Amino acid sequence: MLETLKKYWGYDAFRPKQEEIISEALAGRDVLALMPTGGGKSICFQVPAMMKPGICIVVSPLIALMKDQVENLRKRGIPALLVCAGMTYREIDATLDNAVYGDYKFLYVSPERLRTELFAVRAAKMNINYLVVDEAHCISQWGYDFRPEYLKIAEIRDKISGTAFEKRPPVIALTATATQDVAQDIMERLDFERPNLLVSGFERPNLSYSARQCENKLGQLLKICNGVQGSGIVYVSRRRTAEEVTAFLASQGVDAATYHAGMSGKVRAAVQDAWKKGQKRIIVSTNAFGMGIDKSDVRFVCHYDMPQSPEAYFQEAGRAGRDGKKSYALLIWNGTDVKRLRQILQTTFPPLDFMKDIYQKVHNFLQIPYETGEGKGYKFDLAAFAKQYKLQAAKAYYAIKYIEMSGYWNLTEELDIPSKMSIAVTRDELYHVQMKSAEMDSFLQLLMRMYEGLYSGYVTIDEERIAAVGKYSVLAVEKKLKVLSARHIIRYIPKVKSPVLYLATERLYPDNLRLDKAEYDFRVGRAKARIDAMIEYAALTDRCRSQYLVDYFGQKSNPCGVCDNCISKKK
Repeated sequence: MLETLKKYWGYDAFRPKQEEIISEALAGRDVLALMPTGGGKSICFQVPAMMKPGICIVVSPLIALMKDQVENLRKRGIPALLVCAGMTYREIDATLDNAVYGDYKFLYVSPERLRTELFAVRAAKMNINYLVVDEAHCISQWGYDFRPEYLKIAEIRDKISGTAFEKRPPVIALTATATQDVAQDIMERLDFERPNLLVSGFERPNLSYSARQCENKLGQLLKICNGVQGSGIVYVSRRRTAEEVTAFLASQGVDAATYHAGMSGKVRAAVQDAWKKGQKRIIVSTNAFGMGIDKSDVRFVCHYDMPQSPEAYFQEAGRAGRDGKKSYALLIWNGTDVKRLRQILQTTFPPLDFMKDIYQKVHNFLQIPYETGEGKGYKFDLAAFAKQYKLQAAKAYYAIKYIEMSGYWNLTEELDIPSKMSIAVTRDELYHVQMKSAEMDSFLQLLMRMYEGLYSGYVTIDEERIAAVGKYSVLAVEKKLKVLSARHIIRYIPKVKSPVLYLATERLYPDNLRLDKAEYDFRVGRAKARIDAMIEYAALTDRCRSQYLVDYFGQKSNPCGVCDNCISKKK
């Protein structure tokens, strides 16, 4: 184990619990690893996967995190693949072929891809050593982030095989946020041969928790940014707030940058890279930022808006102080936050009749007839949808997300969907087209040299790369592609930034749509309990904050001695 760790990752020793989790996996036992943010979860499956023959399938709902991990593995010389939203059928087909016949060690896949026939057929041919389930709390309806497509993972277990073990490949499930009820539910739903829960200590002795009730949040935040030296993250609930807070901090001489899903992928990547390298000190972000970010020297995480659950708060606050040095997790709150969370509960769970109506309106908006659409993905513009039907966008969004939890569809995070093209004419026809224009002839030759399979179907292309190779401006490349498309020589789909709605079932008639009242009441109750716990945490004055959070996750701990309440008690 240590030899593999040293060879590929350069570490001389494991972090707490990593070695024990890896040993269980190498012995062929199913294992659920409950580790706090920054505990090194990826090492727990990557090391054993490298030590066994075959390919490791990693299921994760976070596309940005998957891309980041695949990139990091490739940098270490470990061949890894990724199948996720935004890829064409042809690209997915080729990637899965590589997973079957190529010398690859990891295949990262988003959960909605698991239930496709294409994946099931290929997975049966793969030599799989482990099935890894990241963010495993998503499989539990008791959890705060339930994803119905995760329920298909147990079915996949029975369809896959491998030679690394005499039985079906073991499961390595990982999460940073699971209460005891959720942990038990995870193991049952993943069909563990026997319960096997390994918990890394949730206490963070170097992390000081504080909550400050105040009306002037901007003033308080400025004090924090000026009072704590080093790198920091400020979490807010809305994109607009992120931009406003960044502008305020910048006006006060604080080196801060904005990060949220509404920005282009390249801008987000540039901001993230500058922050990781220390060129930007503070990131002001929605919760889109931070998953899997490998930066250990974050000195503080400040929540400018109160999160909706202790699970979310614990995970986000835990991004501070991964290097073991003194760090701070701060929450700024007031009565407006409490009121907002109570209102969110009402918005998050619209009436069932409203949601049934939204189900039909979405299909009408996408022009999908009854009894069709199953397994297909559609670009979905929420703002245009809400405008067309005169709906409150937030209420419509949560109705769509609730229907997702009921298993009828899956709305992805906002994606940068790359441009695609194919050649629409035969080779003979193309020859005549090329001969009429030397400039277009040169351009088409360039495209065919850079991209194979343009006659067979859509291929993902990159206008910037074409421009660099052909010595054009990006604008000129886009113009040429549009001209060729207008002349019906090629089919060209320009890149877009959009969520994608994947339909798990055909469009149902109103009488066949089932949204269970008892299940609805259960989910409302669970969400209310989490909000109540978050508000209770913020208002604590007579109890250790670290102890409160650790107890929430079903563990026992002693007072930390370094949170604001412990320090007040000492004084």
